[in-house]
Amino acid sequence: MEIYLDNSATTAVHPEVVQLMNKIMLEDYGNPSSKHKKGVDAEMHINEAKEILASIMKCDKKEILFTSGGTESDNMALIGTALANKRRGNHIITTMIEHPAILETTVFLEKNGFRITYLPVDSTGCVKLDELRAALCPETILVSIMYANNEVSIAEPVAEAAAIVKEYNPEIVFHTDAVQAFGKYRIIPKKENIDLMSVSAHKLHGPKGVGFLYIKDKTRINPIIFGGGQQKAMRSGTENVPGIAGMALAAKLCYEDFDEKINRLYELKEYFVSRVLDIEGTVYNGKRGREGTPHVISISFEDVRSEVLLHALEDKGIYVSSGSACSSNKPALSGTLKAIGVKNKFLDSTIRFSLCTDNTKEELDTVIATLKELLPVLRRYTRH
Repeated sequence: MEIYLDNSATTAVHPEVVQLMNKIMLEDYGNPSSKHKKGVDAEMHINEAKEILASIMKCDKKEILFTSGGTESDNMALIGTALANKRRGNHIITTMIEHPAILETTVFLEKNGFRITYLPVDSTGCVKLDELRAALCPETILVSIMYANNEVSIAEPVAEAAAIVKEYNPEIVFHTDAVQAFGKYRIIPKKENIDLMSVSAHKLHGPKGVGFLYIKDKTRINPIIFGGGQQKAMRSGTENVPGIAGMALAAKLCYEDFDEKINRLYELKEYFVSRVLDIEGTVYNGKRGREGTPHVISISFEDVRSEVLLHALEDKGIYVSSGSACSSNKPALSGTLKAIGVKNKFLDSTIRFSLCTDNTKEELDTVIATLKELLPVLRRYTRH
């Protein structure tokens, strides 16, 4: 039996999504820019997708820009905003625990003359709002704070942070990376003073290679991809019609019976965490309960290297992560774990378990039993 607990890395595509995408690829395969019926049929799928997503976020269809995923959305949000607003200032604020799609982009912007402030977080990963207030200045043009972290269980106080920013200067653009949050929270951007929001389909049982950037009307942002002028010249390139339609359907399915699904996720998570912490030498990272995210569980295991434990679990058919899958090819220790003050001995001994609504208590019981079986053996062979 396989047990998949790496849903923060990616999720299984919902069967209904596969069926819809299959139909589009085999039947409605026209280019949405074409003027004939095949093109019109393809364009119809894009319009329907916009209507679904706009309904979920209670926004206007024109405020949705389709991209290739979270990374492109984050890149466009930061670079596009920086370019469009550089005459007003050159200061950008973000946090120390953002996804590499943000942090690598700020490095790029720093090399191109922008000044970046990286806000610290507390021991649970929550951004320090007093530090945000102190960092704001007349040159600030953009603030980017993730909605939910991809490594530890923390949802950031995005609405409170955005309110602070807008009170200081309404012209400052507020962006949130909601890749780990969309589908887990009801996010109404206008209610939370969000100007830009990044989303990726494959985190919510949709296909890989597609996402969107919510752009509040009248937000100053420049395109960073040029070509045939698709999507009102904001993001050129032939639209990924099956991916876009699949993403919208996946989002619609996520938000059906939403409260019931999220309550069940929190129950599964607490059930698992309480039993894992009964094992000697374990530490939980992030916040528990409703203050944390419903799906991410970060546990440090004393005297066991995370990669060793990951592969030992894999041998038992259990799939987990040793950190952010999007940067797992890099050998460096987690910047997020360092930022929240995880002890050095745990930095290379941390596993991320991430749930979806398809997981069961029986699966979690099997994982707990397997951990109890493996840990004493692995610890026996740990070098001191």
